[in-house]
Amino acid sequence: MFYPEDDDEAEVAKAVCQQCDVRIACLEHALASREKQGVWGGATERERRRIIRQRRRTA
Repeated sequence: MFYPEDDDEAEVAKAVCQQCDVRIACLEHALASREKQGVWGGATERERRRIIRQRRRTA
């Protein structure tokens, strides 16, 4: 579930993440360690890359 074949299949995992108490910490870990696969903190790899780019622009 947390390692879907594509972003369309990630919705189930993202729904589970929305209920998790450590979602933000999980996402921050994935961003800091540049996790390349899976859904972390409710974000797919593509979404995490977008977050990293946005943070670089505002830094």
